[in-house]
Amino acid sequence: MFSKNFKLGLLGGGQLGRMLLQAAIDLDIHVKALDPDPDAPCAKIAPEFVVGSFLDYDTVYQFGQDCEVITIEIENVNLEALKKLRSEGKKVFPQPEVLEIIQDKRIQKQFYLDNNLPTSDFILTDSVEDISKNLDFLPAFNKLGKGGYDGRGVQKLSSEIDLPLAFTEPSLLEKAIDFDKEIAVIVARNEHGEIKTFPTVECVFHPVYNLVEYLFAPAAVNESIHEEAKQIAIETAEKLGIVGLLAVEMFLTKEGKILINEVAPRTHNSGHHTIRANHTSQFEQHLRAVLGLPLGDTIAHSKAAMVNLLGEDGYSGEAKYVGMDEALAIAGVYPFLYGKKITKPFRKMGHVTVVDENLDSLKEKVNIVKEKLKVIA
Repeated sequence: MFSKNFKLGLLGGGQLGRMLLQAAIDLDIHVKALDPDPDAPCAKIAPEFVVGSFLDYDTVYQFGQDCEVITIEIENVNLEALKKLRSEGKKVFPQPEVLEIIQDKRIQKQFYLDNNLPTSDFILTDSVEDISKNLDFLPAFNKLGKGGYDGRGVQKLSSEIDLPLAFTEPSLLEKAIDFDKEIAVIVARNEHGEIKTFPTVECVFHPVYNLVEYLFAPAAVNESIHEEAKQIAIETAEKLGIVGLLAVEMFLTKEGKILINEVAPRTHNSGHHTIRANHTSQFEQHLRAVLGLPLGDTIAHSKAAMVNLLGEDGYSGEAKYVGMDEALAIAGVYPFLYGKKITKPFRKMGHVTVVDENLDSLKEKVNIVKEKLKVIA
């Protein structure tokens, strides 16, 4: 398929990269990964692993010299180095211009507004003083423009009492939505303009740490909502012009309106179940998209759920997994561990995909997994 010297550069060596590597093995793709952590999940399994910062210009530029295509598993990377590499003939997907929009939530929100994509009301703020001038806009979520990730950089402000929690850096106030569900659609687009979506999923977020606790696929919504969510995801990908994968997180309001919350230009937590539940996983689809290959069939062959395996509160140290035997004894339960040696409260240590044809028994299995399988130290 590719020359024997072909090399795919991957910026980031975390759990998303680890699962991308597993898909790359099936296609015999040589992956070279970059991460600042010498013990990152990709470190021991990548054909080539380089320790270094994906935020440093020189590191990223040198890293990409022998790669034909460069992609990401985390969006906070050095864009100037990627632009330079592209100017020298390297393919960089997703494109630096797309990452530029998505890296800054302020620019991202303005993009939705400018392109008539549905999203919640927001106000751009540069300081706490700006926020204090808009108290009538509360309750709202205060989101850092840059640097937020996995629940960090997001703070709910319900009233003036919460002002001490507000960010002093450039941020935005996003109106709190009285939503019925949080849903997501992953869409893939290759450089030939071919587009495919995965079925809509329903995400349940941790009430404190603002990261996905578990999800169900497909989402329990009617067909018109599925179709509208799919079309919004496609329109967003097309207007961005992205090549690669785009996860579009959305709110479904109690009035039945769909609003874009945020997007991620990469494989995403809301698509982990696709490894077992769909004909093509999100990880294989990402590879197909950035390598210019035909996109795979995204049809689900089963109902599915995904439970994030988080470090238990109160435990820090070398990770120990309890309840694994009980979980593995259940038909249709598939754990995926990320190879992280050290656990700490609410750190993502793995996930569990659960598949079943019957929704009630699927939910029952999910509850057993959540109750039995724990990460302690």
